[in-house]
Amino acid sequence: MAATAAEPVPDIPTRIRTGLSAGFRTALKIILVSVPLYVGVTLLKGTPVLDLIGKLFSPWMEIFGLPGEAAFAFVAAFLLNLYAAIAVIVPLHLDPFQVTQCGLMMGIAHNLVLEGGVLSTTGTRGWVLTLCRVALAAAAGLLLRGLYLLWGLL
Repeated sequence: MAATAAEPVPDIPTRIRTGLSAGFRTALKIILVSVPLYVGVTLLKGTPVLDLIGKLFSPWMEIFGLPGEAAFAFVAAFLLNLYAAIAVIVPLHLDPFQVTQCGLMMGIAHNLVLEGGVLSTTGTRGWVLTLCRVALAAAAGLLLRGLYLLWGLL
């Protein structure tokens, strides 16, 4: 096996320029997703739409100690990414437990469409692993809710 010549390490100013440029592009992508979602949810709060959808999802979200409106954040996390979910959570003004609950569950099951597709390319059944992630997120959410209720009773 022939050894290949190592690429020279760029000088510090080049590394700084490259890092700042990449960081700016990443921040811009996050802003372009997060700001419209934040504004959209804030605008929906002034209409009956958010209340209607909240009431529709309330029975399922209540199992985890969350208001029905938090379903919007889960849809954003499942289909997009955690930054989008955060942009939806902020205008909902959730309490610390509810934010922790969302963080736990969304940390386990986020960006499901893209990551399921990536998992499929590795030879695994992406949809099976996606279902496992959703089930694990639900189980973790139920466990955290149970511990929270138990702690509140002590």
